[in-house]
Amino acid sequence: MSSPTHVNSYYADSANDKVLRPKLTEEQRFDVCVIGAGFTGISTALSLAERGHKVVVLEGTRIGFGASGRNGGQIVNSFNRDIDYITAQYGEVIGEKMAAMAFSGQALIRQRVAKYNIDCDLKTGNIFAACNSKQFESLKAKKALWEAHGHEGLTLLSASSIQDHIGSERYVGGLLDIHGGHIQPLNLVLGQARAFESLGGVIYEDSKVIRIEQGKPAKIITENGSIVADTVVVAGNAYVFGLIPEVEKKAMPCGTQVIATEPLSKDLQKRLLPTDHCVEDGNYLLDYYRLSGDGRLIYGGGTTYGAREPEKIESIIGRKMLKTYPMLKDVKIDFAWTGNFLLTMMRMPQVGKIGDNLYYAQGYSGHGVTNSHLMGEILADAIEGDVSRYEVFASMPQYQFPGGRLLRVPYTAMGAAYYSLRDKLGI
Repeated sequence: MSSPTHVNSYYADSANDKVLRPKLTEEQRFDVCVIGAGFTGISTALSLAERGHKVVVLEGTRIGFGASGRNGGQIVNSFNRDIDYITAQYGEVIGEKMAAMAFSGQALIRQRVAKYNIDCDLKTGNIFAACNSKQFESLKAKKALWEAHGHEGLTLLSASSIQDHIGSERYVGGLLDIHGGHIQPLNLVLGQARAFESLGGVIYEDSKVIRIEQGKPAKIITENGSIVADTVVVAGNAYVFGLIPEVEKKAMPCGTQVIATEPLSKDLQKRLLPTDHCVEDGNYLLDYYRLSGDGRLIYGGGTTYGAREPEKIESIIGRKMLKTYPMLKDVKIDFAWTGNFLLTMMRMPQVGKIGDNLYYAQGYSGHGVTNSHLMGEILADAIEGDVSRYEVFASMPQYQFPGGRLLRVPYTAMGAAYYSLRDKLGI
C-alpha cells in the first residue's frame, strides 16, 4: 500500500520536513490523545507538552494535510465576525472577553516562531483592500473598533497611498495592520510539530481514527492500533468524518482555491507588492494574495460549498489574478490546489465537550491561522482546569445549517450569490 502524501501544492513542494512519521501499530497509554495534526491539534499538543503532559497526536494522512497546510498563509487578526457583531449578538460581557482574545493568535505564532526557530517565511503586515466606498467606510469603522479595544499599528490608506503598497488600480483605499502578516503555513505547522516532538511528544501519521470508545479513560481506535488516554481532543476540522456526528452536523466543509506563479523577478515583485504585505479585499467572496519567500505570487479566492473540488483551478483563479494584475498575463502558473475549511452557521468557532473528557474545536470560518493557534492554548488551559476562556466560546450557541445535509449547500450558495451581487453593485 502506498504512503499518504500531501496534495500537489507549492507548500508541499517547499516543505522543510518531508519525513513520514510511523503508523500506530499497537496499543499505547497517554495522558492526552489529540486527533488531527493541523494547527489546532499541533497547537494544543505543543501547549500541553510545554506543561509536562504526555501527549500523542494521531493523523489520518500527513501533518498539515488539510487547511493548515493549504491555506493562503495570511495572519489576520480578530474573528470572521468582528467584535461589534459579537457584542450585539451575545452581549457586552462576552463581547469584551472575545475582544481580549481577538489579537492573541498572531502573537502566539510569532512567539513560537522565535522560540523554536521555525523557518516559515514569516513576514509582517496585512492589508484589507476596499473595492468600493462602502467597503472603505467599513474599514474606517474597523480601525476605530480595534483601536478602542487596544489594538495599535493600524494605518488607513487612501486611494493614492494604497498604491504605495499594491500595484493595482482596483482599490479605493485600505487598512494596513502591521500586526498581521503571512507565512508558509505548512512549514509553520511542521515546525511546531518538530518542537512538540522535541519535548517528548509523539505523532503517528497514516493512522486514521475509526472509532472513539468514550469513558474514563477513553480508547481511540485506528485500523492497526489504539490509544488509551485520560482526555481526547478532536481537532480534525473539515477532515474528520463520522467520529462525532452530532458535532459534524453543526458545520459545513467549504473549499477555497489557490494558485502560485513561477518565481518572479525582483522588479516585478516590487511592482506588485512594494512593501511585501499580504492583501485581502473586502468582498463577501474575497480574493487574497501575497508574495512567497522565493518571490512567487500566491493568489486565492472563491468558495465552493460542500467541499466540491472545481476543475480548472488555474483558469478560475487566474482570471481573478489578472483582474488585479493584468501585467501577469504571460506569467506561468506552477501550482494550483484546493483545500477545505469548515464554515459554521454563525461564522464563529465551535468549541465544546462531550462527556467528561472529550473536547472538540472546529469551524474557524476562514480565520483559522490565528484562531486555531489561540484555540490550542485555550484547550490546554481547559484540560488543566482553567476554563475561563474556553467557557466564553462554549457558551455561544452552535446552530445547524437550515435544510440539513440535502439543502444546506444550495441555501448557503444562494446567500453567497446575493452578497456577491451587492459587492458588485457597491451597496
